[in-house]
Amino acid sequence: MNYKVLITGSTGMVGKGVLYECMDHPAISGILLLNRRAVGIDHPKITELILEQFDDFSQLPAEFLQVDACFFCMGISALGKSEQEYTRITHDITLNLARKLSGENPEMLFCYVSGQGTNANSKTMWARVKGVTEQELQQLPFKKVVLFRPGFIQPRRGIRSATGWYNLIYKISTPFYPLLKRLSGNAITNTTNVGLAMINCLLVENHPMLLDNREINRLANSASNF
Repeated sequence: MNYKVLITGSTGMVGKGVLYECMDHPAISGILLLNRRAVGIDHPKITELILEQFDDFSQLPAEFLQVDACFFCMGISALGKSEQEYTRITHDITLNLARKLSGENPEMLFCYVSGQGTNANSKTMWARVKGVTEQELQQLPFKKVVLFRPGFIQPRRGIRSATGWYNLIYKISTPFYPLLKRLSGNAITNTTNVGLAMINCLLVENHPMLLDNREINRLANSASNF
């Protein structure tokens, strides 16, 4: 198997976790990165394109369109953001890229990182915007759209969140991670499992199209579970 994948958000916590797993996985032969700033990793699989204006994908090189999957991990916290600003970044940019990709390559898999509690009818702004984004992605002519709705994600492999106070929470919780995972009934995941689950969306035929933490862990760890 020889898959090429496009990753957005690889400078963030989730995206970097996905990138690390793609770098190591034998089924992934090429990794194309779309970023606003350089990720700072030199690897033979990686081709990186820096877009200072990260809202116009009309001139993407053909190499970035002819991939087997897009792992869309870009995202921001809604804290301190107006609904208009959050919608522009979370909904508009996502759909702009997705429409371009599906129009050029409808055989592509599209994995979208949303969040636990996402709901287009929610009274909570971020959940509503993410929910509308999910719905519109599902209407595009991709081969598959897989929605990742993680809750708590523990960073692995030295990865840090771009949101400073998140790192304090992760630092405090790290010694208790095995206990928390056991007590939660496997409802806590980590950046490694998110990455492996995305890769397995390419490798496993019968898996859910909407993944919470438990299903992310199942798909990451055992293809035989599906």
